Amino acid sequence: MAADGTLLLNLSSAPRGRGPGAPSRQSKALKRKLQSPHGNPPLKHKRKPSVNTFKKCAAEADIKEKGSSSQKSLPKKQLTDNQNESQKSKPFIKTSSLFKNNPDIPEIHRKAVQQVQENVFTTDSFSQLDLHPHLIATINTVLKISSMTSVQKQTIPVLLQGKDALVRSQTGSGKTLAYGIPLVQSLQGMKSKIQRSDGPYALVLVPTRELALQSFDTMQKLLKPFAWIVPGVLMGGEKRKSEKARLRKGINILISTPGRLVDHIKSTECIHFRRTQWLIIDEADRILDLGFEKDVAVILNALNAERDTRQNVLLSATLTEGVTRLANISLNDPISISIADETQKGLKPASQTDREPRSSSDCTGQENFAVPEKLKQYVMMVPSKLRLVTLAAFILEKCKFEKRHKMIIFFSSCEQVEFHYELLLKVLSGGLESEQPERSSVSSACLQFLRLHGNMEQEERTEVFQEFLKSKTGILLCTDVAARGLDLPQVTWIVQYNAPASPAEYIHRIGRTARIGCHGNSLLVLAPSEAEYVSLLASHKINVSEIKMEKVLSSLMKDDRFKLHRPGSKKSCGMDPQEVQERATVLQTKFENYVHSSEGTVRWAKKALQSFLCAYTAYPRNLKHIFHIKSLHLGHVAKSFGLRDAPQNLTALPTAGSKKKTKPRPKRWRSSSPSLHPIIVRTSSRYKSLLGEGETGRQSSQVCDGSELKCGSSPRLLNAHGEDQKMVATVELWSFVSFCVAEIQLTSVGIRRALLFSTSRHEDCCGLTVLEQHLTLSLGNNFP
Repeated sequence: MAADGTLLLNLSSAPRGRGPGAPSRQSKALKRKLQSPHGNPPLKHKRKPSVNTFKKCAAEADIKEKGSSSQKSLPKKQLTDNQNESQKSKPFIKTSSLFKNNPDIPEIHRKAVQQVQENVFTTDSFSQLDLHPHLIATINTVLKISSMTSVQKQTIPVLLQGKDALVRSQTGSGKTLAYGIPLVQSLQGMKSKIQRSDGPYALVLVPTRELALQSFDTMQKLLKPFAWIVPGVLMGGEKRKSEKARLRKGINILISTPGRLVDHIKSTECIHFRRTQWLIIDEADRILDLGFEKDVAVILNALNAERDTRQNVLLSATLTEGVTRLANISLNDPISISIADETQKGLKPASQTDREPRSSSDCTGQENFAVPEKLKQYVMMVPSKLRLVTLAAFILEKCKFEKRHKMIIFFSSCEQVEFHYELLLKVLSGGLESEQPERSSVSSACLQFLRLHGNMEQEERTEVFQEFLKSKTGILLCTDVAARGLDLPQVTWIVQYNAPASPAEYIHRIGRTARIGCHGNSLLVLAPSEAEYVSLLASHKINVSEIKMEKVLSSLMKDDRFKLHRPGSKKSCGMDPQEVQERATVLQTKFENYVHSSEGTVRWAKKALQSFLCAYTAYPRNLKHIFHIKSLHLGHVAKSFGLRDAPQNLTALPTAGSKKKTKPRPKRWRSSSPSLHPIIVRTSSRYKSLLGEGETGRQSSQVCDGSELKCGSSPRLLNAHGEDQKMVATVELWSFVSFCVAEIQLTSVGIRRALLFSTSRHEDCCGLTVLEQHLTLSLGNNFP
């Protein structure tokens, strides 16, 4: 019995000390020591007391399980079964812990800086200016503005004098009216009344379509008393035919994006600039950032070719080297108006300030930005694994529990906007709560989510922009397409989920709130490895305060949808940190369950993750020490996209907008009419090498000597007997040539040359002759 006692003692203690190394070796040694001389294992009835021991432990844990069959199993299996039984009694969460293995959140050490402030409003009214009475009445009644802002007070008199101007002022300070009012005053006061058929008298360039629509709407309001002056807008995404019709009828104030205007300059004959007297470039720095510098040069050349003299205005919230270079090219002895410059109390020639942007462009820490006075700026340090649940908790706190908040959330890519839009819409707006109708007390109020990015159709973009413009609440998920110039009223929160690539871009993003003296808030979400970005902002005199992540997550206590229900659990009271973590884990589980509900959502999450990583590698060189791809934990980042594991095949995923899909096998042309016979072209020795090897040098296994190429016949192609036809239609012949090109893998250059050849020559030749000539032209010397 001593041996039995030893056996019982060791078996009952083995599960508690179970480990990967020594305990397993001790159990093996114990088995060898207790084996019979014949090598048989001990009898099974000696292990029954150990089962009672396990049952006692299970009873202490309040686990009730039935069945005596488990008494016959091995101790290791018994331990596993009892562990599974204990897990069944607890709420099952298919996710790893969110609050383990996270990097420490560093303390933010920054110097207190004095932010550059602008006096937005003045006591001066528009009636003090020499303006048309109807224009003043329109400003007061239609626009409901009684006093001028600082930038309007300094800019309007300069432009009324006919001088060029370089205007720099903070976002939301009224720069559109600063050039719109003198423009309308100048055009309505011309001696010869403007006719619509005269064409453009003023050209306004803006970087984005939404800003073009907003500027067009403002001009329409200003021109209400002057109906003979016609404004118009040109932008990408609209039909060129309708735009050409409007240009043909006549547009006096033309508002356009640079790319679409260049398109019309090259392709529309009726557009001209013979009477253009104004050139206004709004958000000039953004126009250059988007790569429109060459387009602006084309526009300037077109203007200079038809008219030498005009009044030019450049407006921007930031002055960069590119803006200074553009000012040197387009402006003629301009006046520089900088509201935020403390040393510049009035007006002075722009040549004295041109040196400053050039020197500051080399060092990012010298340029200071003006921030709206009533804007409160916050930063929150969030580990990568907790970003998604923290964003969701912040949205719930501000837009559901506090209510009456209008929020814009900025992302770095279109795929992230689409992914988070669908995910937050399904999980937070009650889309997944249909299976739990009894918990709809607090969560019944649906959140209104909208999205805006550059990959959307123009009609949808316009619809979303107008809807968010008119709504009093809502959450707009967008890219930087909404970061410039847009005047979206009643926006109270700006969330920068992905950090901007420069402090200037940060200023433009937060400028969507606290406009024209209103109150506003902004939140910047950073990872612990990105904490130095706060010091970078401080070097530009941008002061941010910290919000603790735990405080934001505690708002989940107000929503019972994320409560972890246990049998016999009491009602939660207070803000227990353990329960906050449990609720955050439940919310993360809901996100992951939705992402893994189908292969399509998993693929979409991977694409969003890939786009985030691509955007992360695109930060400028001077920020690489803050935003470096090697500082990211891919598994933790994948968690913030609802993925349970870090995907291994990200490089195999197609990127956004890429057309690299699996190439289908070329379809054989078939007859659209059952009465027509298919053409059969037998490859002779002359075509053998041609069809066997193309320009790329790759061998074609589909075509060989004596093989047949079938393509769909048509009334104007060869018949089944190869008889000569009167004429070969270009489209039909091109379809046949395209098929042959797919077989022999020609280059795109050869295809274009063959198409050009088919549309210009040999229209009266028979099919095979023209085909031979086309292939000869495409392959050149490679044709045998």
